[in-house]
Amino acid sequence: MTSSAILFASLCLALAAQTVTALVLPGTKTIVGRVSAGPIEISALGCGTWSWGNRLLWDYDPSQDEEIYRAYREIRDAGVTIFDTSRDSLGQFERRYLEEKSSSKSMFGLERMLAMLATNSRVTRGSYVKACKESLKRLEQDKLAIAQTHWSTANYNVFQEGALGKLGKFSNRMKERNVPIAVAQVQYSLMTARNNEILDACDDAGCRLISYSPLCLGLLTGKYNLDNLPREGNPRRQLFRELLPGAQQLLGTLDAVAKDVGKTQSQVAINWAISKGTVPIPGARNLQQAQENLGAVGWKLSNAAVQELDNASAGVNKKMIENIFQTR
Repeated sequence: MTSSAILFASLCLALAAQTVTALVLPGTKTIVGRVSAGPIEISALGCGTWSWGNRLLWDYDPSQDEEIYRAYREIRDAGVTIFDTSRDSLGQFERRYLEEKSSSKSMFGLERMLAMLATNSRVTRGSYVKACKESLKRLEQDKLAIAQTHWSTANYNVFQEGALGKLGKFSNRMKERNVPIAVAQVQYSLMTARNNEILDACDDAGCRLISYSPLCLGLLTGKYNLDNLPREGNPRRQLFRELLPGAQQLLGTLDAVAKDVGKTQSQVAINWAISKGTVPIPGARNLQQAQENLGAVGWKLSNAAVQELDNASAGVNKKMIENIFQTR
């Protein structure tokens, strides 16, 4: 057996023995690893698509679609399969992506894209079914891999997202119906984390925590300060004006850790979320952002760095406003 074959065999054994967030070989692109999520496996890093159509917060314009697609292609090429959206553009992007792969004969090993359908404000069984069928049509898929129910209503009071203690109860009920719980999604970042209660609840229920807004709407990227805020009229402008003064110690620590490990602040913030056992889903509107997000995997913060960031996070005197309906 050649030395390269031995190296490859050893690598395969190592990968089989543990969960990995990424595989990075010399001269190759980052390939995002896999983690368990209930009964399925998902990519260790996902992608949020909030900014792909939102004008108010992200100044979206249809002219940006081509650049967004380049970001999508980069992320898919890296092995990311989990996308939090039911937007029309995702189905269009995936169809174009598969057509390009087919024409270049590079379909071998290509994994299916997993779209997480979020059923907002559905209050009847029929409305849930309709939402799922409409999403499948937009995504051009035959079945949903993951469906998320949120925006709590009395119709599904049994798993009201405001009650962590009911997560396990709901999980057991769904297992009885052969619908195991795979994920629970909450806003989770250095600006929101309070304790490990939600992580422990997910472990008990056997599901994976999906952390949305891991960069706190961009506040943790290092791009903004009181002299450089989002444009006038953007709700983030006032929000950042209120949050930035109390987050200076955290941002300073984030910057120091980033410089120490040779990464950007965004990459450190995302890697911190991964270190907590979550699957973060940062957004990417262009190729540069996609590549930066992918640079958050393939390495690991030291325990000391994680603790330093934990301490700085705990010291933030005004946390990010949280979704009042999310799991607490």
